[in-house]
Amino acid sequence: MRRRTGRLASATAAAVFALGAALLTPLPQAAAEPARAPAPAADAAAAGAPAAVADPVTDHCQGQCADILPPGQNGNATLADILGNRLFGTFPAHASDQLGRYDALVAGHGGLTDAKLSDFFNDASFGVPADQVESVTSPRDDVTITRDKKTGVPHIKGTTRYGTEFGAGYAAAQDRLWMMDLFRHIGRGELTSFAGGALANQGLEQQFWPSAPYTEAEYEAQIERIRTTEGERGELAMADAQAYVDGINAYRQKSKDGRYFPGEYVLTGKIDSITNVGEIQPFKLTDLISIASVVGGQFGGGGGGEVQAALSLLAAQQKYGVVKGTEVWEAFRQRDDPEAVLTVHDGTRFPYARKPAQPRGTALPDAGSVQAEQLVYDRTGSAGTNAKAPVTAPEKLKPLQGLFDDGVVPPGSLSAKRGMSNALLVSGQHTASGNPVAVFGPQTGYFAPQLMMLQELQGPGISARGVAFAGVGMYVQMGRGQDYAWSATSAGQDITDTYAVELCEPNGSPATKASTHYLYRSVCTPMEKMERSNSWKPTVADSTAAGSYRLQVWRTKYGMVTHRATIGGKPVAYTSLRTTYRHEAESIIGFQMLNDPAYTKDAASFQQAAHRIGYAFNWFYADSRTAAFFNSGSNPVRAAGVDPALPVKAEQAYEWQGYDPVHNTAAYTPFAQHPQSVGQDYYISWNNRQAKEYDTAGFGFGAVHRGDLLDGRVKKLVADGGVTRASLTRAMAEAAVTDLRGEQVLPELLKVLRSAPVTDPQLSTAVQQLEAWRAAGSPRKETAQGSHTYGNADAVRIMDAWWPRLVEAAFKPGLGDGLYQALTASLPTDESPASSHGPTGAHSGSAFQYGWWGYVDKDLRQVLGDPVQAPTPDTYCGGGSLSACRDVLLTTLKAAAAVPASAVYPGDDSCAAGDQWCTDTIIHRALGGISHPKVNWQNRPTYQQVVEFPSHR
Repeated sequence: MRRRTGRLASATAAAVFALGAALLTPLPQAAAEPARAPAPAADAAAAGAPAAVADPVTDHCQGQCADILPPGQNGNATLADILGNRLFGTFPAHASDQLGRYDALVAGHGGLTDAKLSDFFNDASFGVPADQVESVTSPRDDVTITRDKKTGVPHIKGTTRYGTEFGAGYAAAQDRLWMMDLFRHIGRGELTSFAGGALANQGLEQQFWPSAPYTEAEYEAQIERIRTTEGERGELAMADAQAYVDGINAYRQKSKDGRYFPGEYVLTGKIDSITNVGEIQPFKLTDLISIASVVGGQFGGGGGGEVQAALSLLAAQQKYGVVKGTEVWEAFRQRDDPEAVLTVHDGTRFPYARKPAQPRGTALPDAGSVQAEQLVYDRTGSAGTNAKAPVTAPEKLKPLQGLFDDGVVPPGSLSAKRGMSNALLVSGQHTASGNPVAVFGPQTGYFAPQLMMLQELQGPGISARGVAFAGVGMYVQMGRGQDYAWSATSAGQDITDTYAVELCEPNGSPATKASTHYLYRSVCTPMEKMERSNSWKPTVADSTAAGSYRLQVWRTKYGMVTHRATIGGKPVAYTSLRTTYRHEAESIIGFQMLNDPAYTKDAASFQQAAHRIGYAFNWFYADSRTAAFFNSGSNPVRAAGVDPALPVKAEQAYEWQGYDPVHNTAAYTPFAQHPQSVGQDYYISWNNRQAKEYDTAGFGFGAVHRGDLLDGRVKKLVADGGVTRASLTRAMAEAAVTDLRGEQVLPELLKVLRSAPVTDPQLSTAVQQLEAWRAAGSPRKETAQGSHTYGNADAVRIMDAWWPRLVEAAFKPGLGDGLYQALTASLPTDESPASSHGPTGAHSGSAFQYGWWGYVDKDLRQVLGDPVQAPTPDTYCGGGSLSACRDVLLTTLKAAAAVPASAVYPGDDSCAAGDQWCTDTIIHRALGGISHPKVNWQNRPTYQQVVEFPSHR
């Protein structure tokens, strides 16, 4: 088996081992062991040099597939590794060796050619050349795990299906054991009991568990449902999952016995560093359901938020009256804005979640009556506080004391609003080769280790290389097959609805907002109480003082209670119901099909496979002949007249068609009604709208969207013709360092400002600086690699200071305080890389998904008298007067220009005040004991493929 020890300089290694010797026996001896501990005789490398694994199938990519996943493949670190990283900045092997190439594309994309792609990406060919084999491990006779020297990616080859999946689980544990353990506890709402009571840990389990609370029997029922209702593929999927779990547990036990398990288990008090007493709890099949609920909820959800939408609608109606207020609200809601960038841009319509002409059953609350449902009860000790009570740590471990005091998953890392993924594909008629070209990948945040891991799987009925979320990696979830590649972006269409259940008392007495019974089809029915009781005590890693609490969620047949209110004076509970609840892992069937070369052979079979995925994703495909797109998700068929953007009465007449509350099933829109396309000239996606009449589930899909950064560039490439892998990658990389506000909105801002001479010298200088930045392409990029200074730095600073000021000054006077506040609660005004207040927090990479750029753009064009499709009923900047709007912009611009860099960029634990470049930088958020250096800001997929297949089976 493979030990993941670091390659430390001898002096450094000696220092680390000296520090740990008293506590980590037998670390010095273990460090001297070969890269693999003794393995069964089947281990091909045991007797000598590693043997190459022959390519098991014809690789039709012929060296033209590439990928990257920073910071590195290895996400496990022993206690010695963690000490070395903390004290000396060293890394375990393959923990950080993809980060430099990923970062270098910022400076290197300008001169990029196909031949130079290997400077920035891995070779994603199948197999490992003989001279590139680093290790070969055989945890069973029927599987080998070959890792390459450059990246350490596992290439898993099985002679049986069980062996292949066992190897996948074994390799996943080698690379992500600690992280998988974290996520099964997050999904189960047990993170604090497992990893410590830090406030961020409390917040994380409070974020995820309420949306997917289950009993153990309900976890098991989901497994049984897949096994018994999905035919042969369902049985096969659960057999594969069991083999995967068996592989995880095999490595879990061997690493524990061999004392090379992740060091976080020592630091959190799970295993004694001296005696090795303690246990890593075995993984169960139900843990995969728990992990799937976190992954699916984070990246594949859609809809919800109808209560907040109702509050903003009420605020609009209070401001303007019911009729005009509704018109104003709809203008900001932008369900089907005709100016929005689309993935399917050929005019094809896919009506879904449309606003009904005559809404029925809408359940708006009484003004001022809405209260969020209480989640946390019976707090003791440090619960809800940041109280610390450090333990007395062994002297040698003091450098690691408090490692997780701010949470084992840093605050904000798994925000419900996280920018996710992009895709650029060009069909063969517009490429130099005549074959489609794709540059695509998921934008899943920056973690150390990453949530996903690279792997190659070759076995009976499985042939793929790519990424899978650790812990549910039975199959490659995004990657490439023998002659095709696929990827996804989060779609976010509406698969979650909010119902208003009327409260009652079983004895017939008047209900109150605190009642725990509700009317279900005229019967007063008790809610189900779902609970988790957690307690914690301080450890070396987390000094949070001892404490405990109880999490409580009330579950109804219409989902979980999220708020309470009154409607017409009657008490109600608002509930949230998503189609994928109780079906967290059923998407496994679609992934199984995508990995099966006998099933996925062309665009049509790809689309059918993607249709089996219940979560809301946009799926993209390329082979040597065509590019294609399909939007997946269990889209419910709603009752006629129901407005999906707002809460609805919990009555049978307004339920999903065919709704069965026992199994949470309903009628779903058929394959043909999902946005899809084959052979369009090009495709782009950056979590933008999919197609005409496919209404959005949230705010912010209007005239300006970050998808425009891709669409304009790819459209020009297609018009010019001769697209290559390098030119499409350049388009992505250029968009990745471009400020959306500068490219898409600044031209209108400047047009208003220049509508009369700018006579104030200070303002004239600021306008000229902004014009020069716009002429340069509005980048946020170093003047030269390593300079850590932005070109047009003053213009970038001015825009960062100006944007929030100009938005508020332009809109708040017209909207009024109440409506402005309600609308900003639905959609924040800004999400620049420097906006640490934004939904994804500081140093997160993803930017410009959520903001008021589309609102500002439309409003300024209305002020200027330029053409506007779907204008708002009122014009806000300056009340619609060009001169008054110009005064607003000049006043706010002057104030912004005067703000020093130290105030615009106030600094944090990682950056000094005023350091503009550092404020933008990406910092990988540690999910364990290893941290990584900051890198240049890029608004780019975390895992990314560049593919062009020259041949096909």
